[in-house]
Amino acid sequence: MLAIVCPGQGSQTPGFLAPWLEVPGLADRLAVCSQVTGLDLVAHGTTSDAETIRDTAVAQPLIVAAGLLGLAALSDPSGATAPDTGTGLPAGTGAVAGHSVGEITAAAATGVLTQAQALTFVRERGRAMAAASAVTPTGMSAVLGGDPDEVAAALDKHGLTPANNNGGGQVVAAGTLEQLAAFGAEPPARARVVPLQVAGAFHTHHMAPAVDTLAALAAGITPGAPSVTLLSNADGAAVTDGAQALARLVAQVSNPVRWDLCTATLADLGVTALLELPPAGTLAGLAKRALKGIEIVALKTPDDLDAARTLVANHGGTA
Repeated sequence: MLAIVCPGQGSQTPGFLAPWLEVPGLADRLAVCSQVTGLDLVAHGTTSDAETIRDTAVAQPLIVAAGLLGLAALSDPSGATAPDTGTGLPAGTGAVAGHSVGEITAAAATGVLTQAQALTFVRERGRAMAAASAVTPTGMSAVLGGDPDEVAAALDKHGLTPANNNGGGQVVAAGTLEQLAAFGAEPPARARVVPLQVAGAFHTHHMAPAVDTLAALAAGITPGAPSVTLLSNADGAAVTDGAQALARLVAQVSNPVRWDLCTATLADLGVTALLELPPAGTLAGLAKRALKGIEIVALKTPDDLDAARTLVANHGGTA
C-alpha cells in the first residue's frame, strides 16, 4: 500500500520552487495558483527571502501550491493537463494525509476540494491566522527528546500547548514568545528546544478568530467525498465524508495536530511505502523513525520524480 503525505508550514525554504518551474506546464499551473491566491507565488517560490516566506499569509498558500505542483508533475509527466485541473492522485494510492496546512493539499488531492476551493480556503486561512497571530506575539518551538511525561509537565508549567505531537520523540510547543523563552531557558532533561520559523502559536486557542472566518467560508463550499482513505490530524482516523473532512479542516486551526496518530493509522493500514509531496523532507524524516521497514521517497526536486514514479509502480494498487 502506498501512502502520500503533504507537509505543513515551516517546510518551505527560499528558492525551493525554482527547479520545479523548469518542468513543462508547471509555471502555467503556478500562475493559475497565483491568480486565485492574489500572491506572486512564482516570486515567493524562487526569489523571496526566508523572512518573506515565513509570513503565514504567504507560507500557507505557497506550501499548498507546491504540493499541487508536485502531484501534477507526478501524475502528468507531459504537462498536457490544463493547469486548473489534474490534481488527482496516482492510480493505486491507498491513503493520504497532510500535516496541518498540508491537510488542505490532501483534501484537494483526494477530491474533497477542487484546486480552486483549496487555494481559496488556504488563502483565507493564511490571512486569518496571520491576523490572529498579530494580536499577541506568539510562536512555536520543537521539543526533541526527553521523557514524555517530563516534557508534558514542563509545557504545563510554562502555560504552553503541545500543538503538534509528531511522534518519534518530537512535540511542538506553542504559546506566547515570553512563555517560549522561559521554557527554552529551562528545558526538560535530555530534551533539545528548537524555535521554529513560524509566525504564531498555531493549533492553539490563540487561533480562535481564524476558526470563525473559515467556518463562514466553509458554509459556502459543497465538498466531495474522499476518493481514497483520508486521515485526519485530529485523531488519525480515516474520514469518509466530505462534509466531515471540511469541518475538521476548520476546527484543526485551533486544535493540536496528532501526526503521531496519523502515523499509527498508516502502520495499522499496512502501508509499505510513503511519498512526501513538496516541499518535502520533514514528514519523510519522521516516517523513517516511526515506520520502520517501509520505502520512503521525499519529492524535493524534479530529480526525485523517477524514484517517486518507481515507488508508485511498485507499491500502488491497494485502495
